[in-house]
Amino acid sequence: MFHIVLFQPEIPPNTGNVIRLAANTGCTLHLVQPLGFRLEDKQLRRAGLDYHEYASLRVHADWAACRNELGNRRVFAMTTKGSNMLAACDFKAEDVFLFGPETRGLPAGILAEFDCDQRLRLPMKADSRSLNLSNSVAIVIYEAWRQNGFIGGR
Repeated sequence: MFHIVLFQPEIPPNTGNVIRLAANTGCTLHLVQPLGFRLEDKQLRRAGLDYHEYASLRVHADWAACRNELGNRRVFAMTTKGSNMLAACDFKAEDVFLFGPETRGLPAGILAEFDCDQRLRLPMKADSRSLNLSNSVAIVIYEAWRQNGFIGGR
């Protein structure tokens, strides 16, 4: 299934929501440190309900360690500065979706690692800044999963 990477997430309920999403879709969730909270945070646990035990969760010391573990998988950087819209891409099982911190998005140095066709954005009104992180992750994962026939779903 797909891989979700949250680079330096800051808000516990967002990450809790993504943990629940990962558990329910069969995705692996990668968290890149530093985190803006502790994994034992009450808000994180509340948002994830009892799904923590069902989610495949990996924590990485930094982006380099995460990237190394992902190997040769295709990685798409999600950014409001993306050249391509999500719906314009064809996704494959094992693709990776990288999301930046809630307050600032992915750093320019990380975005520079990706070709323009690997920088994706979600459509929004022209005067909008961004969508909520956990909502964005859900939109991306369900579009990719839809394209793959909801493999493993019911």
